[in-house]
Amino acid sequence: MTAMAPARAEPDLSFLLDHTSHVLRTRMAAALGEIGLTARMHCVLVHALAEERTQIQLAELGDMDKTTMVVTVDALEQAGLAQRQPSSTDRRARIVAVTKEGARMARRSQRVVDRVHQEALAALPAQERKAFLHALERLTTGHLAEPVEAPRPVRRARQRES
Repeated sequence: MTAMAPARAEPDLSFLLDHTSHVLRTRMAAALGEIGLTARMHCVLVHALAEERTQIQLAELGDMDKTTMVVTVDALEQAGLAQRQPSSTDRRARIVAVTKEGARMARRSQRVVDRVHQEALAALPAQERKAFLHALERLTTGHLAEPVEAPRPVRRARQRES
C-alpha cells in the first residue's frame, strides 16, 4: 500500500527561506573568499569599526560561539587586519581594534557584500524587490523576530559533500 502525502495548502516557506539563505551564503563565501576573507571576518571587522567592542560583544552580534570568535580574531590578527587591545573603558576587558589595513579591507569587503546582495535582488523586478525586502523586514521584526524554545535543538540538514 502506498502512503499518500498530504496536499499542501501553502508553499513550503521553510524550504524557500532555508534554500535561498543557504545559496546566498555560498555566493557570499565565494565572493569574500576572492579577497581573502570569510563572512565572519567581514562581520567582525565592520562591527569592530563601528565602536569599541569586546570579543564577546562581537560574537553576539555575529551569532558566533566563543571558539569560532577566537579563531576568527586569530585569523584577522595573522592577516594584520585587527589586534586585541585593552579596553579604554574597562581595563579587565580586551577589545578587537581594527588596523588601518583592516579598515581598508572592511570597506572593500562591504562593497563585495553589497554587490552580492544587489545581484541576488536583481532577479526580481524593482517593484517586487521593494515589497520582498519590506515583507522580510516585517517578519524579522515581528512574528519571526525571536526563536522559540524547542525540546531539541534545531539543526540544519546535512549537506551533500562535494
